[in-house]
Order: sequence, then C-alpha cells, then structure tokens
Amino acid sequence: MQKIRVKIKGYDHRVVDKATEQICDAVLETGAKIKGPVPLPNSKWMVAVHKGPHIDAQSKEHYGQTVHTRLVDILEPNAKTIETLTHMQLPAGVGIKIN
Repeated sequence: MQKIRVKIKGYDHRVVDKATEQICDAVLETGAKIKGPVPLPNSKWMVAVHKGPHIDAQSKEHYGQTVHTRLVDILEPNAKTIETLTHMQLPAGVGIKIN
C-alpha cells in the first residue's frame, strides 16, 4: 500500500486550516483516500529583549511566534493525485512538505 504524507506549517492557524481543507478536497476529488487532518503540537519560540541598552534588567519586552502544524496521509494515490498536489495554489504564509 502506497502512502503520501503531507505536512502543512504556518504561523496563522486559520490559514493553515484553509490550506488543509483545500488539499483534502482536491485529493478526495481524484479518488484517493485520506487520513486526517491531524493537528500536531504547536511549537513556540519566545525571546525577552531589554528595552534599552542602559536600563534596568527588569525592563524587558517579550516576543514570540507559534508554528501550527497539520498532518494529512493520502492513501492509495494515483497519478492524478500527485499532479493535483504539485500544481496546487495555496494561500501565502503556508509551508508544505510532501514525503
């Protein structure tokens, strides 16, 4: 049994969900089966920066980013499924990795 694993990443969860929905709809139209989408744990990045060069160490600003990830397994793909995945137009701000 063949399987294609698609991992979708982005900073905005609404854009990631929209891209995941587009991929699932396109794959189902080609006749392949899907498993998912499975929401994976979010990865967070945080950093604290001093507000100025000569200010008390307790005066800091905090910045952070959260990366949202979804996983979709495509079961029994055919040539049309692979062609649809490679030519798909996804929203800006979404990264896709196909294994």
